Amino acid sequence: MFLDIATITLESGKGGGGCVSTRREKYMPRGGPDGGNGGTGGSVWLQATDEMSTLLDFRYRRKYKAAPGKAGGGNRRTGPDGDDITLLIPCGTAIYNQDDDTMLGDLLENGQKLLLAAGGRGGKGNWEFRNPRNQTPMHAQPGRPGKQVTIRLELKLIADIGLVGEPNAGKSTLLSVVTSARPKVADYPFTTLVPNLGIVDLGDFNSCTLADIPGLIEGAAEGKGLGHEFLRHVERTRALLLLVDPSLEPPRRALDVLRAELKRHDRRLAELPYAVLVTKQDLLDEAGAAEAVDMVREWGRDNGALEVLPISSATGQGIGELKKLLLRLYRRNSSESID
Repeated sequence: MFLDIATITLESGKGGGGCVSTRREKYMPRGGPDGGNGGTGGSVWLQATDEMSTLLDFRYRRKYKAAPGKAGGGNRRTGPDGDDITLLIPCGTAIYNQDDDTMLGDLLENGQKLLLAAGGRGGKGNWEFRNPRNQTPMHAQPGRPGKQVTIRLELKLIADIGLVGEPNAGKSTLLSVVTSARPKVADYPFTTLVPNLGIVDLGDFNSCTLADIPGLIEGAAEGKGLGHEFLRHVERTRALLLLVDPSLEPPRRALDVLRAELKRHDRRLAELPYAVLVTKQDLLDEAGAAEAVDMVREWGRDNGALEVLPISSATGQGIGELKKLLLRLYRRNSSESID
């Protein structure tokens, strides 16, 4: 099961209390105070790992609390610190404060860590309060309380290029053809219910990662279809491929809908470089296919598409050219041309 949003509460451990103690040893009539400090409470950390791909572990357990520090002891002994908790999360998870929606961190690399709740500091024992005026203090500090924070975890897949299209535009079929991924493929809308990743071998030791998300329909921002729920998974991509099936509806309208929904979700998505794939060429006759491609190319010139490419995942038409396009998109940055 795939889960890409989770809300959990984290609480660090309370610090141990300081100790009130005096030395009472033979031949030491002025032993004085010797109470030690309390230990520091355990902290709560998040750590990214590439061995996880979902936040499902946080579906049923929503609260995590670290151990408290132990109290100090006599003979100036410091209490043991509480054990830390380190929670593993998938690489690509953004962390937000649930109360004010501020971003606390974004863990992208394997092993990257973030401290979310530091343990409470241990209290000072009476040894720390001795002074010339009060040589035998009989008080100590309590431990500081731990910190509690409620956070929202949002998994955003780390991919180079995102596939975006209306339901049944052929995204999952294309992913299964150009990568080793095996997403569910069927002839009804919203076959894809969760994002899928696949790695494309581009030759000469080059590869890129494709992200396939569930289909977008007009009104997705209002929750129609699956809404914008999964668009976060293409926020990290460096380019997009917009897929249109000319056998379903006029491709210009489909492309206008896709661009509008991308912009409504996040203006940055609408500003990413993109190309258009005119899919399912095998379902049209030669004249109809040529007319659809010409229509999309005209739309692309008016709307800043980098390239328009007709393909068919069923027959393999255009797949070789697509891999060359993917290599150019993968290498492209803000100072380079697509050509």
